[in-house]
Amino acid sequence: MSPVFLLSFVFAYFAILLVVAWYTSRNSNNDSFFIGNRNSNWMLVAFGMIGTSLSGVTFVSVPGTVGAGGFNYYQVVIGYFLGYLVIAYVLLPLYYKMNLTSIYNYLEHRFGTTSYKTGATYFILSRTLGATARLYLVVNILQIFILNSMGVPFWATALVILVLILLYTFEGGVKTIVYTDTLQTSCMLIGLVICIIAIMNKLDFSLAQTWQAMGEKGMTRIFNTDVQAPGFFLKQILGGAFITIAMTGLDQEMMQKNISVKTLAGSQKNVMTLAFVLLVVNVLFLLMGGLLYLFAEANGLAVKGDDLFPAIALGNYLSAGIGVIFIIGLISALFPSADGALTALTSSFCIDILGLKRRTDLNEKQKKRIRLSVHLSLTLVFFLCVMLFKWIDDKSIIDVILKVAGYTYGPLLGLFAFGILTKRQINDKLSLLVCMAAPVLVIGIDMVSNAEWFATKLKLTADNAAALKSLSDRVFGGFKIGLELLLLNGLLTFGGLWLISRKPATAATPATA
Repeated sequence: MSPVFLLSFVFAYFAILLVVAWYTSRNSNNDSFFIGNRNSNWMLVAFGMIGTSLSGVTFVSVPGTVGAGGFNYYQVVIGYFLGYLVIAYVLLPLYYKMNLTSIYNYLEHRFGTTSYKTGATYFILSRTLGATARLYLVVNILQIFILNSMGVPFWATALVILVLILLYTFEGGVKTIVYTDTLQTSCMLIGLVICIIAIMNKLDFSLAQTWQAMGEKGMTRIFNTDVQAPGFFLKQILGGAFITIAMTGLDQEMMQKNISVKTLAGSQKNVMTLAFVLLVVNVLFLLMGGLLYLFAEANGLAVKGDDLFPAIALGNYLSAGIGVIFIIGLISALFPSADGALTALTSSFCIDILGLKRRTDLNEKQKKRIRLSVHLSLTLVFFLCVMLFKWIDDKSIIDVILKVAGYTYGPLLGLFAFGILTKRQINDKLSLLVCMAAPVLVIGIDMVSNAEWFATKLKLTADNAAALKSLSDRVFGGFKIGLELLLLNGLLTFGGLWLISRKPATAATPATA
C-alpha cells in the first residue's frame, strides 16, 4: 500500500477538521475557548467524549492486551462505570453550584491559594504526560508504517501533526472541540466496526464462531481471581473507579467539556450516557483484539501488543480500503484526546496559574494575546514530551499511562476527597509539601512491589535487580501492586492533609442565665 496514498487521506482528514474549526470559531472569544460560552449541547458533548475517553491508546493498546490477559481489561471498564456515577452525582453538582470555569477554583475556596495552585499544577503535569504518551503512540505508528519509507524523520512527523492540531484549536477552543470530537468519534467507531467485520470475513467466521474460537483459547476470560496478581479483579475494579474519578472528574480537560453544558441535568445525562456507551464500546475493542490474535495465528504472524493492529491493518493481509479506514480511525481516536488536552492545559494555565480571568488591568484583546501565547508554548512542550517518549520507546504505552496517572493524580484525589468528606481546615502553606511527599512514597512502594518491572525499565544490573527482587519478596511476599496505586497515593495525601489540619473554628456558645 503506497505511503503517499495513505498520507493523502491523513491530510484530507485534517482539511475537514480545519473547515469545522473555521466555521465554529467565528466570533469566538475567551469564554468560547474556555467553556464554550456554557452553551454546548449535552448530546454532542457525550458522544464526542467517547473519543476523548478512549484515545489512540484504546484503539491500539487495548486490543493488544487480549493475547496475554484475555478480557481482563474489562474489569477496569466495570470500575470506570462506578467512577462515572460518583462524577455525575457528587462532583458535577459541586461544580455547577459554584459556577466554576476551572474546577480547581474549588480548592481555593475550600483551602486557599497554595492548594489551588498545587492542584492545577498537578493537573498540568498529569495531563501533559498522559496526552503526549497517547500522541507518541499514534505518531510512532504513522512514522513506522508510512513516513519512514518516505525518509521523513520522526521529529518532523511529530511537529507537523502538532502544528495541525494547533491550527484547528487556536481560536475556538472548547466551542470548536465539541464539534470536532463528535466528527472524530464517529469516524473512530465506524472504522472499528468495519475492521471487525473485515477480519471476521477474512477468517470466514460468524460472530458466534469468533466468540467460540476466542473462548477455546481462553481469550474471553474476564475475572482474575489471583489475589496477589496486579490484575486481581477487586484491584482492577476499584482502581478503574478511582482512575475515572481522578482522570475524568478531577481533570480540567474532561470537566471543561461537561461544565460547558448549560444545565446540571444535561451534564449528568452526558456523563451517564458516556458511562453506558463505554461498557459496549470496550467490548468491541476487546473483540477486535481477539480477532487480531486469531488472524495472526492463522497467518503465522509473531507480532503482538501495540504493534499487532497496525501490522495487520497496514500490511498486505487486508484490502487497501481497510488500511485507509484504520488510519482514519487511528487519528480519529488520537485527536479528541490531544486537542482537548492542549485546550484544557491552556485554560488551566491561563486561569489557575496566571489568574487571567481576575486581571482587571488587561482588556479582552490583551487577554486573548496571552492565551494564544500560552497555547503556542504548550504545543512546544507537547513536542518535547513526545520526543522524550520516543527516547524511552516503551512497547505498551497503556501501562505507562496508568502508572504515571497513579503517581500524578493521587494528590488531586486526596485534596478533593479531603475537601468534600471533611470539614477540617488545613495549613494551606504546607499542602504543597504533603502533595509532593505522597507521590515520592508511592513511587518507592511501587518500585519495591513491582521489582521486575522497574529492573527492566531502569535497565538495572543483574546484581541490583536481584537485590531489589529480594527486598520485594521480603516486604511484599509476592504481592504486586496494580491499579490501586492511585488510591494508595490519594490515601497518603489524605492522611498528610489530616496531619496539617485542625477542626473548623466554631462560634462560642452564648452563656445561659
